[in-house]
Amino acid sequence: MPAFSNPGMRNGHVQQVQPIPMTTASELRSGKTHRDENFPVASWIIRPRHRALILAFYNFVRTADDIADHASLDTQTKLKLLDELEAGLLGQGDGQREAVILRNALAERGLPARHARDLLTAFRMDVTKLRYEDWDELIHYCSYSAMPVGRFVLDVHGESTATWPASDAVCAALQINNHLQDCGKDFRELNRVYIPRDALARHGASVEELGSPRASAALLACLHELAGKNEALLRQGCSLELEVADGRVACEIAVIQTYARQIVQLLKARDPLSERVHLSKAAMAGFSLSGIAGAIWRRATGSLAMSRSTPGA
Repeated sequence: MPAFSNPGMRNGHVQQVQPIPMTTASELRSGKTHRDENFPVASWIIRPRHRALILAFYNFVRTADDIADHASLDTQTKLKLLDELEAGLLGQGDGQREAVILRNALAERGLPARHARDLLTAFRMDVTKLRYEDWDELIHYCSYSAMPVGRFVLDVHGESTATWPASDAVCAALQINNHLQDCGKDFRELNRVYIPRDALARHGASVEELGSPRASAALLACLHELAGKNEALLRQGCSLELEVADGRVACEIAVIQTYARQIVQLLKARDPLSERVHLSKAAMAGFSLSGIAGAIWRRATGSLAMSRSTPGA
């Protein structure tokens, strides 16, 4: 049975999309892979025995995310496909490949499906919730959309749950960085806005301004304020690399935090509607090396001084 979409948003205008035939979740993938993210995923830094499981988790999550963001599926169809992914994850069906692969990988290591299921909750929210009232509501969303990712990686490495609070802060900050980077695109293409309504109102900006090619002074002030608030959130997790026992995952965390701090600096200074606020591949390579070197030094000395100072972007 074909799945029809509701009219979508393109460049601020209503667009009627064409029906597409019902298919598997795998066939709806956007083409984005772990190499396209703002952070390393199962990189060479991670111990080889953990990489396959982390990639299986990533592919499951990426598939669900692509369903939630798909321009040619209506709400009912998206929710149905997300339900099918969850059913496959729980052993109640074998029709969705990524779910079966992750289910088997988790069973092999004796790990629960809890974190993947939490992420499915976030993707259902993406389908049904288009606006956020305030920062607390946004953080609640991040508790399903971002925090489970860090908790999963920590569980894979056998780390203590005492590391979760710092990890939660880092993961939420990564998510909000992404929200700020893509605020214009999310509004134009999905009519989805993660910028809290109260922050917009405080600066006299409107949601509709996110569809403009350049941010107004009011909108830019709002976005810069949120970037500053997110910088403080990221700082709350700066101890994470020293809290984990595994030195290699500590280096991976340090690289991720280095990327995130650099992106925050871009977001505090630039207009995400008209200027580049993503790191280049060359910059990411350089920051990877500095992040690893910094992590090794900090673990050797027990110091976090370097992680609290961020060079200019």
